[in-house]
Amino acid sequence: MAGFDAARMRMVRSHLAGRGVSDARVLAAMAQVPRERFVDPGMEEFAYEDSPLPIGEGQTISQPYIVALMLEAAEISPNDRVLEVGTGSGYAAALMSRLARHVHTIERHASLADEARARFARLDYDNIDVHTADGTRGWPEGAPFDAILVAAGAPAPPQALREQLAIGGRLVIPVGDEGLVQELLKIRRTGEDTFEQESLGAVMFVPLVGEQGWAEDGRRAASRHVPAAARGDDAASLIAEHAIPLPDVDDDAFADAFERFAEARVVMLGECSHGTSEFYAARAAITRRLVERHGFTLVAVEADWPDASVINRHVRHLPRRPHGPVFTRFPAWMWRNREIAALAAWMRQYNEGRDYEAQVGFYGLDIYSLNASIEAVLEYLDRVDPEAAVVARERYGCLTPWQRSPEVYGRAALRAGHALCEEAVVRQCRELLEHRLGIVDGLSLDHLDAAQNARLVASAERYYRVMYYGGAESWNLRDEHMADTLDALLQAHGPRSRAVVWAHNSHIGDARHTDMGQSRGEHNIGQLVRQRHSGEVALVGFGTHAGTVAAAHDWGDEMEVMDVRPSRTGSIEHLCHGSGVPRFLLDLCEGHDDAMRRALSEPLLQRFIGVIYRPATELQSHYARASLARQYDGYVWFDETRAVDALEAPATDAGEVPETYPFGV
Repeated sequence: MAGFDAARMRMVRSHLAGRGVSDARVLAAMAQVPRERFVDPGMEEFAYEDSPLPIGEGQTISQPYIVALMLEAAEISPNDRVLEVGTGSGYAAALMSRLARHVHTIERHASLADEARARFARLDYDNIDVHTADGTRGWPEGAPFDAILVAAGAPAPPQALREQLAIGGRLVIPVGDEGLVQELLKIRRTGEDTFEQESLGAVMFVPLVGEQGWAEDGRRAASRHVPAAARGDDAASLIAEHAIPLPDVDDDAFADAFERFAEARVVMLGECSHGTSEFYAARAAITRRLVERHGFTLVAVEADWPDASVINRHVRHLPRRPHGPVFTRFPAWMWRNREIAALAAWMRQYNEGRDYEAQVGFYGLDIYSLNASIEAVLEYLDRVDPEAAVVARERYGCLTPWQRSPEVYGRAALRAGHALCEEAVVRQCRELLEHRLGIVDGLSLDHLDAAQNARLVASAERYYRVMYYGGAESWNLRDEHMADTLDALLQAHGPRSRAVVWAHNSHIGDARHTDMGQSRGEHNIGQLVRQRHSGEVALVGFGTHAGTVAAAHDWGDEMEVMDVRPSRTGSIEHLCHGSGVPRFLLDLCEGHDDAMRRALSEPLLQRFIGVIYRPATELQSHYARASLARQYDGYVWFDETRAVDALEAPATDAGEVPETYPFGV
């Protein structure tokens, strides 16, 4: 129990108070009610993560921050009578019972209502009445209510709930006509027929099914409400007004707009997917400009050090050392594509005849042998514990922090074998690391490779251990490693060195202004470099509305060219699409277009596609709330994009080195 008590207090400090929940009574209730008693068996270890968890009947126990936000908005006093619609596990009702005189809670699923009733009895929460009924009709027998909270998304506020509010009463409800994306509304009854309404931002809830909500088949109610935040008309107009149109990416003038970032020592270029051709081509064009005209000397990418070292030797005209084909492990298409091959060819041509110090280098920032080590983990688990392998594949598929499927975590606790595999998995990763060190150690004509490899070996065991379990610690260690590697490169190349960094949006967008930083305690390389090199960094994100992408459905699956679903209403991407400008750059630097920056500073949904793409669960798997204007200094938009041109891996040949080495195109 002590472990849960400590986790509960961390949740209150970090996920609630740390994100702005200030009502002392709400925080005290959240610190008192044991959330681990309201989750399904086997899910207890995840009870205090700030995420929803499945509870059966297709329902979820809501994210703690959202529960606290709704409770604070409801302004519940000790003598209040409260109605909750959507009992679920009973967790929110239990919290309300610590704040109010009496709570009525309605659940349409009898099995969930019975389980909640039993939980309340075990915990001696005796001021809660549980009803099995249609929650959209409210509970007239208990009306009027001082506060009504609804834990599911409605197409419009049900009239019955408005009528059952006391004068001065507050209704807190998610509303929206786009399925799982809603606007959280606070409605206060000010008179018999008068109400005041306030928006609390975008949220995601399961649908509110009932007579005055959604039908079982998903039909919309006759009364439809389109939230102003979802429409985003004003923000889309501001984007159109301030967007800097871009020519085709093959046009020499494409990079002109990015001259504004040329004074930075580090320019970080993102992507909203790892498999989109336009993002690679655009970053290559910007990189060429920064190298040719502004003296940038390093290209550092979200890739493993050993493979990138082979590219570095190739572009610098250094002798080849023993190494197989580069970037051939999953996800090979991320760096083994025609766009990167073209960049390497340009870098080799640029460097020809230049002194080493005047050349541009190509380096990998990522944890050493990350993908090779993942393969080793999965190969071992497939043999000794297939169920643990399923969980590991899911976690390794979540290399961006948004791709989360809470139901998967339940499988992790089903068998003790998952935990028993840890030592063998770490040992296997270490052996692989030491084996590859023997290859890479011979690659260097200077001390850089040797120093980097020594540092990697020193931190490898800790990284592979936390990587096996996932969570904020593994993410933070990985991004700290990338930031440290970048600093080491800048230092090794001298005080005049300047770097272009290529990484995913989730790595380069300042994490302090996203859900990953605000609710999960995660930081990233963009945040760390901003903090370490204040005033010398430009962070540039990239986005798209629709098209195709190269990705896999699960870790280790074959690459597919998939259709990217059109962006969702209420998202940053939908606003950019609504601007009507097909390609543009937004300058988000402070002091530039302040009206637009203010509009884009509010948290909205943002899409993040990694090497894994799951269109069927896109909202849950690939969207999260983030502030565009606070994350980035610039944002590049391509309304429609296509998949990268992946290259086949060549057969290994110990004989003559092909002219197209290291790609063998």
